[in-house]
Amino acid sequence: MFCDQLNFGLSRRDFFGRFALGLGGVALTNLLQKSALGAPVTVEPASGILGRPHFAPKAKRIIYLFMAGGPSQHDLFDYKPLLKARNGEDLPDSIRGGQRLTGMSAHQAHYPLAGSLFSFAQHGQSRAWISDLLPNTAKMADDLCFIRSMHTEHINHDPAITFFQTGHQLPGRPSMGSWLSYGLGSVNENLPGFVVLISKDRIDQPLYSRLWGNGFLPSIHQGVQFRGGSDPVLFLKNPAGISATSRRQFLDRLAELHTRQAAELGDPEISSRIDQYEMAYRMQTSVPEVMDSAHESAATYELYGESAKQPGTFAANCLLARRLAERDVRFIQLYHPGWDQHGDLPKRIRRQCADVDRASYALVTDLKQRGLLDDTLVIWGGEFGRTNYSQGKLTADNYGRDHHPRCFTMWMAGGGVKPGLNYGATDDFGYNIIDKPVSVHDLQATILHQMGIDHKALTYKHQGRYYRLTDVFGQVVSDLLA
Repeated sequence: MFCDQLNFGLSRRDFFGRFALGLGGVALTNLLQKSALGAPVTVEPASGILGRPHFAPKAKRIIYLFMAGGPSQHDLFDYKPLLKARNGEDLPDSIRGGQRLTGMSAHQAHYPLAGSLFSFAQHGQSRAWISDLLPNTAKMADDLCFIRSMHTEHINHDPAITFFQTGHQLPGRPSMGSWLSYGLGSVNENLPGFVVLISKDRIDQPLYSRLWGNGFLPSIHQGVQFRGGSDPVLFLKNPAGISATSRRQFLDRLAELHTRQAAELGDPEISSRIDQYEMAYRMQTSVPEVMDSAHESAATYELYGESAKQPGTFAANCLLARRLAERDVRFIQLYHPGWDQHGDLPKRIRRQCADVDRASYALVTDLKQRGLLDDTLVIWGGEFGRTNYSQGKLTADNYGRDHHPRCFTMWMAGGGVKPGLNYGATDDFGYNIIDKPVSVHDLQATILHQMGIDHKALTYKHQGRYYRLTDVFGQVVSDLLA
């Protein structure tokens, strides 16, 4: 009998996946039943497992601008005049220190130092070094907290990105947004607590949905991808040809089946699925509203640039991120691929910077103008840095750079971090950290801290072990905090 019930449950899951009922329709049940009884339809925001933060948070929400592929710190932030002075000379063995390299440059006969072709200057009272590729970022130097001493354990994209997003290099762990949703719950009852946006015009590098997956946490905590265009969330709309009456009858019966199955099997994922359905119903109204930026002012579009009017661009996603932040979505993840520049770097990095420079500046400025920056933590960076030597042939006007995990630069703004701070330093070759190293787990611990969470105390028991985002590592970098 139990096996028959279990098989019935599994086949139902297969049925719903196969016929793509999706997020949209099934959630109608609970709310339509209430409406039929004449009761007002009200929904309380979902609380997380913690009930409340461990301590007073400095940030209420996070906007994470992830530059997938590994931006070159040598051409953006980490000014090294020695590389220009010794351009073309071999990287000294004493600096490399036997570090393993990727298969793309490990067998080169020479590792010629490549000074950046771009000009650098110091900006603001903080005197932050920023290249001329990022003129708008330079204008907000005193709002930014630069970490120039990031380092990671991983030298290839997939494990490095997975490590940043989930705290572990192997797939299967929950993403940071999922951990925050699990711990703190949702603030806005009509929108997901974790939203993902990907620049549609940059397809240079695959990004897998597991990067914003819930792992072993209940599925209600997975990220929801919003897309540009007329159908921003897949399967949110009711299927064509389904009348309101037949939909109502189907969903009423489905609710009964779910309740019965939950009682018989004791599967907590059934309750999580019902929560998702209810959220999906509410999203049928809330998503079109948040996606509709037609009423944004001309001054706002002037700030973000003309490309903000094209759904799915990085600029449009930054504007959407601000709209989501206004509606108290807790974790907003933007991915902008295309930074993996092994060759033709000078041309390709110009394109990338043109995509993100103005929009990143606009986002921080817009949040600041609206009084949202103080409690919104904005993060900008990729999964690792790039080498100080050229991958392949170095010429007077061209070079490429391989992956480099030993040191790279990120920045943060708002959310209780120190503005105008330049933290950490690398050696004159820009190859090794010489002051204040910050690991990925340290950064994750610090981010959770700003949200009011002790990273050691947000755990989930899975297969007999308690897991957390920072695994068994990580220290809050208090020097970064205001």
